[in-house]
Amino acid sequence: MKKFIDMFSFNSKVILGYFFICLIVLFLATITNKKSDIFFSSGRSSLLNPRTYFNLVSHVFGHSGFEHLVSNFTVILLIGPILEEKYGSLLLLKMMLICAVMIGIVNFIFSKKYVYGSSGILYMFIVLSSFVNIEQGKIPLTFVLICLFYIISEVINLLKRKKDNVSHLGHLVGALCGVLFALFIHYHLF
Repeated sequence: MKKFIDMFSFNSKVILGYFFICLIVLFLATITNKKSDIFFSSGRSSLLNPRTYFNLVSHVFGHSGFEHLVSNFTVILLIGPILEEKYGSLLLLKMMLICAVMIGIVNFIFSKKYVYGSSGILYMFIVLSSFVNIEQGKIPLTFVLICLFYIISEVINLLKRKKDNVSHLGHLVGALCGVLFALFIHYHLF
């Protein structure tokens, strides 16, 4: 059994840790018949309730079901380890936490819906991945294309006010966090 376990490498501490936390939270939601979702979603609630502040971060761990988790983590598990290698575990973790809080705050202020899931983090990762092999002083064409395809389509969906239980606002905030982090890290603009 030890030889079997030794075949695997825990190659991306933050990304794998994030995945396993989300898996545990989904398991909790399943066995509690979604009663635990109150701890893993963020929306308008009393500023006097301490859970409101916890939920500003915890919402990125909750998912509506296995399909929701898989659709987000298929990409996160693909590009997350590359980003963790490029930026380091601690910096990536900080970016994820800031992004989660920003999504929670913006959702709290501008939306009446509850938000949960890792898609905002996913959008941040998509934007950040276009800066992985950047030439100094140049804007990556992949970044421009990502903005055209992903970000503009999310703006359109947000403006249409689609009723699809998808947080297009969360996607935009995640993408914006990715842009700001990339500008800060690669161009020292802030």
